Formats: sequence, C-alpha cells, structure tokens
Amino acid sequence: MSWLEAERTELAAERILDAAGALFVERGVDKPGMDEVARAAGCSRATLYRYFENRQALIYAFAHREARLITKQVAQVATEVSDPRRRVVEAVLACLAAVRERPHLAAWYAGDSTLLREVLHDSPVIRGVAQSYLASDADATDPDLADWILRIILSFLSNPGDDEAAERRLLERFLVVPPRS
Repeated sequence: MSWLEAERTELAAERILDAAGALFVERGVDKPGMDEVARAAGCSRATLYRYFENRQALIYAFAHREARLITKQVAQVATEVSDPRRRVVEAVLACLAAVRERPHLAAWYAGDSTLLREVLHDSPVIRGVAQSYLASDADATDPDLADWILRIILSFLSNPGDDEAAERRLLERFLVVPPRS
C-alpha cells in the first residue's frame, strides 16, 4: 500500500465515523444500523464493512477517536499539576469539560448510558488513559482504580453537579486520598 492509499483509507474511515457521529446525535447511539451509516457516509455497505467489520467495531472506533482527542486536552491540564493526588481531580474535571464541549457526545451519556458503560469497561484505550491519571503512582497498576475513575466521570456526565465548583468540591473531598503515612 502506498502512502497515498493509506491517507485515503484514513480519510474514508474518518468520513464514516463523522457520519456515524451525526447519526448518534440525531437518533441516539443504539439506533443507527450499518445500512444507515453507509447511506449517511455516502458509501456502500461493502465499503463500510471494509473499514469496520461490524457495528461494535464502528462504535468502538468512534469512541476511541473521541477518547484520543479528549486525552490531548486532559494531558495539557494534568501535566501542569505536580501533586499526583491533585492531578486526578484536574484530569477528571478536564475530561468532563472536554466531553461536555462536544455536543455530538451528549447522546452517549444522556438517558440510558448502558452502551457507554460497556465501552468504558471494555476499551483498553480508554481504560489506559484513565489509569494514567490515577491519584498515586504506587496504585497505577490497580485496574479497579481506573474503573472507579471512569464510573465517577460517567456519574458526573449523566447526573452533573450544580456547577464546576460543586463537582470540584466533591472530587477533592472524596477522590483525593491523603498520602499514606
């Protein structure tokens, strides 16, 4: 495959993911089928299946693309905080802000967020990102902590606090664990 083919492949996959994202906003994440995504992307079903083997692969690819974009924003904020216990609070707040500023992601956590919980639980990409911002380097290998961080984020997305200050207060009170003596 030449470099130009690789670029075209990436552009085609991005166009399909953009079309899927628009359908998720319009109809919800659970509703659009592969036929509908292909029509919205302006391609055939065969072309769609060349890039994504099934609906689950399409959904995960969309979630991973968004997670990579959000991670860049979170990293900019989190790397400025030297205290690892405080870093996790800033990372969670930055993640919440990044997700909320993307209206096309609202369908993922509005109403029944079963699919989002599944993606958060099963995605090594998303779990790895969550684990990288854990409160303590000593606990960074504990997968339960990544699960806990993701559950907190999902909770704030589906049931937001009154404002960022209220969310910060809760995170600082219940997420930041004092250093062990």
